[in-house]
Amino acid sequence: MIPADLTGMQNQSRKTPAFRWRLVLALATISGGLSGPVPQVQAADPATSRFRAGAHVVDISPTNFPVLVNAMFTERTADRVVDPLTARALVLEDGDHRLGLCVVDTCMMPRDLIDHAKALASEATGIPGTHLLVSATHTHSAPAAMGCLGSRMDPAYAAMLPSRIAEALAGAFRKRAPARVAWTAFDDWDHTFNRRWIRRPDRWITDPFGDPSVRAHMHPGHESPDVIGPSGPVDPAFTLLAVSTPEGRPLAVLANYSQHYYESPLLSSDYYGRFCRHLATGLGADDGFVGILSQGTSGDLMWMDYGAPRKEIGYDAYAREVVERVLEAYRRLEWRDTAPLRAAERTLPLRRRVPTADRLAWARRIAGTLGDRLPQTLPEVYALEAIHLHEQPQAELKLQAMRIGDLGIAALPNEVFALTGLKLKAQSPLPLTMNISLANGAEGYIPPPEQHRLGGYTTWPARTAGLEVSAEPRIVATLLDLLEEVAGEPRRPVIAEHGPYARAVLAAAPSAYWRLDDLTGPLVRDASPHGHAAFLEEGVALYLPGAGSGRGVSPEAALKPSEFSGGRINRAAHFAGGRLRAPLDLGDRYSISFWLWNGLPADARAVTGYLVSRGADADPAAQGEHLGIGGTDRGDLAGKLFLFNGNGRNQVLAGRTPLGMKAWHQVVLVRDGTTVRVHLDGRPTPELSGGLTAPMAPGETGLFFGGRCDGLFGLEGRLDEIAIFPRALGADEIAALHAASALSPPPSPGGPR
Repeated sequence: MIPADLTGMQNQSRKTPAFRWRLVLALATISGGLSGPVPQVQAADPATSRFRAGAHVVDISPTNFPVLVNAMFTERTADRVVDPLTARALVLEDGDHRLGLCVVDTCMMPRDLIDHAKALASEATGIPGTHLLVSATHTHSAPAAMGCLGSRMDPAYAAMLPSRIAEALAGAFRKRAPARVAWTAFDDWDHTFNRRWIRRPDRWITDPFGDPSVRAHMHPGHESPDVIGPSGPVDPAFTLLAVSTPEGRPLAVLANYSQHYYESPLLSSDYYGRFCRHLATGLGADDGFVGILSQGTSGDLMWMDYGAPRKEIGYDAYAREVVERVLEAYRRLEWRDTAPLRAAERTLPLRRRVPTADRLAWARRIAGTLGDRLPQTLPEVYALEAIHLHEQPQAELKLQAMRIGDLGIAALPNEVFALTGLKLKAQSPLPLTMNISLANGAEGYIPPPEQHRLGGYTTWPARTAGLEVSAEPRIVATLLDLLEEVAGEPRRPVIAEHGPYARAVLAAAPSAYWRLDDLTGPLVRDASPHGHAAFLEEGVALYLPGAGSGRGVSPEAALKPSEFSGGRINRAAHFAGGRLRAPLDLGDRYSISFWLWNGLPADARAVTGYLVSRGADADPAAQGEHLGIGGTDRGDLAGKLFLFNGNGRNQVLAGRTPLGMKAWHQVVLVRDGTTVRVHLDGRPTPELSGGLTAPMAPGETGLFFGGRCDGLFGLEGRLDEIAIFPRALGADEIAALHAASALSPPPSPGGPR
């Protein structure tokens, strides 16, 4: 995102980075904003091999008021400082290489500002710019170091920042002394949650362009009836890099957590600053200690647990709670006298999602009505953003990786979803990896490709979310290349871990087994030896909590390993308009076993959702067989399983038990010629059974999950552990499979909710 005054976006966007910096430096000189040249630091003796570290803090609070504040849709101003804003730096050296990291209390910074700061720091310290990492905490209560949405950059403040950042890095360099180093990570499930929830199909909302496109959106409200569940997973890892003197006196801690921000009054470093203060107190550290909290992959995360009633404790209490967890981990650190240091950097060109001709004409009409005033409504904000994207169709990202012993650091100039961070951690060649976002620039939200179809603020084209749909996988691939370079080892393959349930399924010789624990789509891996990959359509979210591992929100916020995935958390796919397609000719004898989590109440529509469907794709007659959950069309089927064989035959077999909403059930559909039965939760007595033909053409391979073959009434919920068997399973086999899950059937709700 390039700094721009939204009242003059067309002219501003034509200015080069060099022109902008001449402008802001001139303004800073007039206002007295520059703090003077960064002092030169004498280089260390290259012959030394002792591990050394230094840390330094520089106050970056403004002294001239008022200042402009960004980070919301419209511009704000502030006239006082509530919590000091700082740039906190750490410099490390191993005798051969040096690394410098600086975390700045600001919402975000453009790449040209950071490049300028690195150039000053490199001149002062001799550390190459490729070995310097500068990132933002992402406090939403700081002066605007760049323009975004309806806010302008504060030019005098932005001009002051580079020299202050360089001063922090140079100060850390000067303070280098012999040190020990340690790293660790622990899971904190209690302080970060997914804030982006999938809405019910009858509760879509309209985007700023006038289209009812929003299936997933931020901040739905606590226990809202309008939403079904989170649109993505959480990364709960709190990662620590600690340095101390050889005698054990704390020198610095670089922490990393994926939590967006808490919310604090203007101007404030938010909970990041309070964290650093309380950490120093908790460690009993002296004034020379520097605590640093960096931003993880929290593009879709925040502290609110929307599956529970609202709980507001304030950013100071929140920071205290988090610090208590960190202090416990600190006491268990294993210290090392040295650690190899490496760094690598690469630029990645990407396209921006420019507006169509119609949208551009719409944007120009709105922009023409603004005159000299700033935008105040979402359509006004996004009209100006559309013009900006049209005039700046290309972007270049600076991606970076560092190695500190067994700890890897991936630096991204974006607001990254938790799933992206989990992909990097799962495949990194280093044992432990920290992801620092909003580093070395700011190019907005980067949703994984499948999230674009679900819409919402984090996908609306703007400087805050403007890159191409394929940006996320390209960024992940580049960062993994860089991590391989600094580690000297290949990335780790993603290998599914099978627990007792998965091993029982595989022992029963399925012809296909889709565990739906994939980190990426649209192809879904077959865990059986037969290699029948399935395909996910648009409208399916990945890597949500699966059967047996918890909910990710209260009362099961902390996910846990399961009998499905052994020592790992079980994962599932969430269906929100898309289907899983698996072209297989099943014949007339087979069994289909899967786990189901339905999120839609039975009074929402005529059919709550179809789970399994056989038939020709897009057949308007829906000939075949279709297993679903009843809705309002037939009161006796509401919330219960039923089997239907198409509009021509129009025959239905009805189940007896209302399914628990937002609860996991095992369902097994068995066909043996013209006889069918469906078992629920491993019970030997079928939930429904009888004679029911499936009128399909011979050799028809259409097999769909999460929706009917004609696309009608898709499931609004999750599917997990889909297994196809080329025979009719007996009741004892079905019961044994369910027993291997170690899950008790959920209680029947006694009727539709």
